[in-house]
Amino acid sequence: MVRVLCVAEKPSISKAITGILSGGQFTTRNTGSNFIKNYDFDYPRTNARFTVTCVAGHLTERRFDDAHNKWHSCDPFALFEAPIVTTIPNDKKAIETNLRSEARNAQTLMIWTDCDREGEHIGMEIVQVCRRSNPQIVVKRARFSAIIAAQIHNAAQNPVELDRAQADAVEARTILDLRLGAAFSRLQTFNLQARFPQQIQELVSYGPCQFPTLGFVVARYEQVQAFVPEPFWYIYMSLTRPLSSDEGDEVVEFTWKRGNIFEHGVAFVIYEGVMRDPLARVTKVTRKETKKWCPLPLTTVELQKSGNRLLRLAPKKILDIAEKLYQEGFLSYPRTETDQFDPQFDFQSLIAKQTADPAWGAFATRLQGDGFQAPRKGKNNDNAHPPIHPTAYAGQLVGDEKRVYEFITRRFLACCSKDAEGWMTIIDVVAGGEDLNSQCFVSLGLVVLERNYLEVYTYDKWTGKTVPEFEEGDEFMPTVCELKEGRTTSPSLLTEADLVGLMDKNGIGTDATIAQHIQTIIDRKYVMARNEGATKYLVPSTLGIGLVEGYNKIGFERSLSKPQLRRETERMMVQVCQGQRTKGEMLAESIEKYQDVYVRARGQFNQIYEVCSS
Repeated sequence: MVRVLCVAEKPSISKAITGILSGGQFTTRNTGSNFIKNYDFDYPRTNARFTVTCVAGHLTERRFDDAHNKWHSCDPFALFEAPIVTTIPNDKKAIETNLRSEARNAQTLMIWTDCDREGEHIGMEIVQVCRRSNPQIVVKRARFSAIIAAQIHNAAQNPVELDRAQADAVEARTILDLRLGAAFSRLQTFNLQARFPQQIQELVSYGPCQFPTLGFVVARYEQVQAFVPEPFWYIYMSLTRPLSSDEGDEVVEFTWKRGNIFEHGVAFVIYEGVMRDPLARVTKVTRKETKKWCPLPLTTVELQKSGNRLLRLAPKKILDIAEKLYQEGFLSYPRTETDQFDPQFDFQSLIAKQTADPAWGAFATRLQGDGFQAPRKGKNNDNAHPPIHPTAYAGQLVGDEKRVYEFITRRFLACCSKDAEGWMTIIDVVAGGEDLNSQCFVSLGLVVLERNYLEVYTYDKWTGKTVPEFEEGDEFMPTVCELKEGRTTSPSLLTEADLVGLMDKNGIGTDATIAQHIQTIIDRKYVMARNEGATKYLVPSTLGIGLVEGYNKIGFERSLSKPQLRRETERMMVQVCQGQRTKGEMLAESIEKYQDVYVRARGQFNQIYEVCSS
């Protein structure tokens, strides 16, 4: 019987895998770590004896050698090429010992880490440790997206190869971020503490994702500060009609097609033309079916954006909750860029699990009949994980966990439903005696016929609006026809949901790390949260503004506070994953670019002094 050593990324996953594969029949052994157990059982489906254990995230850490590791040990520029040492920290030594001990007696090592880039890299760390005691061990990779029986058994019986290219990409990024973060953090901290010893006494950290993230916040803040409202003018038209005695009057508003005009004289001339013959004539009545489309399947980025906007939770907290629910078997893997389900996806078995819920169970039941419609397909597919969806019913959750699970479940059920259907009426009118665009108005009416997905996805709104029965050629005298003045409104400060969208659009971080970068600039006090009603806005601190404006004043072709440099790094990571570029090539090219930026920043650091002093 083949002995297989299975290694998961976390204790909760190893325990869940064991419960599924063993059918509950296993023995437990303690290890040198209080948090990690070894589970042993026979797995007849592959004629193997399984031992399931785990690590606790990354096994190794990287630091500079002793000649460069201490803060004042060298010129920060030397860190771009200083030797890097890979070690296993003391709190992971017991895990290392357990892996080496278990690997000695195993013929196969099966990696069960999370199925993403970080998981591939952690898997490679596990391989390196196990091969120190068993160089001949055969390495396999279990690939799964949810802690459910069908997927876990399939992964155990059909393992694949570990993706070394993805592991290389993560290692290259880790080394690059260590070099850049240390070099620029020391540069900033040494210079600013020396110049402002009373004001700046803590670390002034730099991160290649952290600073473009800060740059977005500062840029929006400066737009808001520089905003000067402008007056504009528009023609407002409405018609008031009496209804029955107990219903009052009906006011029908018509929107001016010309929109807002920023020159009063021009607007007044048009208004005078309308008022010379204010009788309004209906030029066209359009009646047609309309739809409100059900939402696309849920990605990690969309979960963070919608969760922040609708649930008022920080993106990092949303991801932390989703990760916990995944480990408990309630959700699929919550880190995915895919917004389209595979055509063979088993929707009905998952929908059936939701029929017991008192809030959405009846809707789920209808989806088992003619209420079901295959979800729309988005444009993204990472070919690794399906969109985020519930994998089991979780009726006992409370607090924020319940809210996050409910949002994901309602989203999934809405995706599997039909679009909302309605009947739209468009009434085009002209006033002023001439059929000119500047004198045309429109009123829209809507009757919602079938709410469909809106019944379960309570976060979307679609409200009907009645309009009178008009026919082409009808004429009426408007009750109100006025030239009104308005003023442009300032753009709002960024919310966390806005920032997630900007980072995703500009390639800053990955879907799984965006939330952490936002949290980092808050923790570093470069950005503060300001609550205005139920909305939390992001406001840069004086230091945050000083750093970004200072680097911008230096006039880099690719500033440290702009997204271009990091976007190029992320693009090269993808090329490493696809085998188009090696880890060494990525590091060499990226380091050369940042060395040039560092030299220029060091030479013109007085620009940052000036901004921070003002």
